[in-house]
Amino acid sequence: MRLVFEPEERDALRADARDLALHDPGVAYVLERLASEGIDLEACTDWEDLRLQAGLPERTGDTPNVA
Repeated sequence: MRLVFEPEERDALRADARDLALHDPGVAYVLERLASEGIDLEACTDWEDLRLQAGLPERTGDTPNVA
């Protein structure tokens, strides 16, 4: 399954990519790829799996879900 963006959303992602190109080319590249290709949901990794791979403890539910 692939998540694709509406034309207005793609345009907004590309505009943000242009704004960031000189200051943060890595983020600009990711935004442009998202705009052009969307997101392959089958290739996504669950947040909890990433936590375990990084050696972080399992969540107990008492920690707020913030980034």
